[in-house]
Amino acid sequence: MQFEMLYSKIHRAKVSDANLNYVGSITIDKTLAQSANLLAGMKVEIVNINNGERFSTYVIYGDKKGEICLNGAAARKVQIGDIIIIIAYATYTHNELEHYKPTIVQVNESNQILSITNEV
Repeated sequence: MQFEMLYSKIHRAKVSDANLNYVGSITIDKTLAQSANLLAGMKVEIVNINNGERFSTYVIYGDKKGEICLNGAAARKVQIGDIIIIIAYATYTHNELEHYKPTIVQVNESNQILSITNEV
């Protein structure tokens, strides 16, 4: 049996930009994304705390420190300044769950890392 579980998340990130005219995706500061074990092209779920929207997109690495930019159609689901949670899931076998440790990255208002834990 396989289980779909939380793989990693960036908790309470602030949207720094929204670009409707881009092809699609979420651009995340590369250092921040890698701290959460998010790969370029990885599917993520976005939860907008301000308006309750939930939607999926994929990760693009950004060069700007603290950058969190929703692109394409996803830009219509957020406002600059909204607080979001960026979540990635993975599939695990029962045996893999014995060593299950998701990565939880907490950020401040500037999307700088406050803490990285493995506690759900």
